[in-house]
Amino acid sequence: MKIIEIEVYQVDLPYAGGVYKLSGGRTYTSFDSTIVCIRTDTGFEGWGESTPFGPNYIAAHALGVRAGIAEMADMLLGRDPRQVDRINDLMDSTLMGHLHAKAAIDVACWDILGKAVGMPVCELLGGSTGLSMPIIDSTYAGDPEDMRRRVAQTRKQGYLGHSVKVGATPEEGGPALDAARIEASLADARPEEYFIVDCNGGLTVEHALRMLKLLPSGLDFVLEAPCATWAEHMSLRQRTNVPLIMDELATDEASVMQLISEKAADGIGLKVSKHGGLTRARRLRDMCMTSGLTMSVQETAGSQVAFAALIHLGQSIPHRNLRCVLDTRDMYPPITAHVDIPVVDGRIRAPQTPGLGITINRDVVGEPVTVYR
Repeated sequence: MKIIEIEVYQVDLPYAGGVYKLSGGRTYTSFDSTIVCIRTDTGFEGWGESTPFGPNYIAAHALGVRAGIAEMADMLLGRDPRQVDRINDLMDSTLMGHLHAKAAIDVACWDILGKAVGMPVCELLGGSTGLSMPIIDSTYAGDPEDMRRRVAQTRKQGYLGHSVKVGATPEEGGPALDAARIEASLADARPEEYFIVDCNGGLTVEHALRMLKLLPSGLDFVLEAPCATWAEHMSLRQRTNVPLIMDELATDEASVMQLISEKAADGIGLKVSKHGGLTRARRLRDMCMTSGLTMSVQETAGSQVAFAALIHLGQSIPHRNLRCVLDTRDMYPPITAHVDIPVVDGRIRAPQTPGLGITINRDVVGEPVTVYR
């Protein structure tokens, strides 16, 4: 089997909530998605997606995704897409770094591999656990009582996990406002729920310590990505007993190895496009499992194509290590693909059809912006 064509599509994904607010005053209203279709000489085709969470989240941006694919495309033509590790070796030898550009290619190759052998991707990632996975929402930073209402709304929809964004600037209210946001969001917490307070690397150590000091005792949550640098993170690690989760600082094998060796965190956020696709995410999954770390499986942003990939990854993680998976479908209204993943009692399972289990909605993805042959 050989790759004979790579189609690249661009789709705008407006945020359903209007304005998505992150720490440090960062705001987003729409996300620029790159969707890839890889075609083979045997008739199989595979789909993948990479949608960076804006250019000021991590070192990734939408134009860079498409530029990176352009850099690698000619070298990929004629290669066997089922050899996912060799495809990644080839991409690495052609283009240093730029994991976000490699993610869509890698996921599309896994989709082809699954279709070629007649198995869902989760089975090829090591085997499905057969267990349903709790889903988590994403509550952007805002007025504390409004955040409480939004958590209550997603709770009614069946969500068992809640990712609460914080990171107020001094002008907005600083640590005091963030402490109020946390307290309000957890005010109606139930025993079976899991709360992530996500800072997206936007706090100084001082801000984080002041925020935590202002909180009442007994609130059950983990603190994700509090600081932008490793040194700041480790400084906070030594001065708080709140469980810490790494995200933006845990991007590749080297950073996760450092995390494990320095006992820098208690878990990580796995994001398929951030890690460069399912092949690398699988490696990080195994490293975390061996070290006893927990994982939440999410995405930077993305439509149903990216959602399907993260669900298959989550389905391969043992129950004791998996905290939750992110359901992105309500966040971005355009339906780029149809996928049969119903939510039952706040939990979901990966589809059992071959590959990712998606059917592309061509009316939404439109025509390719670039084709490589």
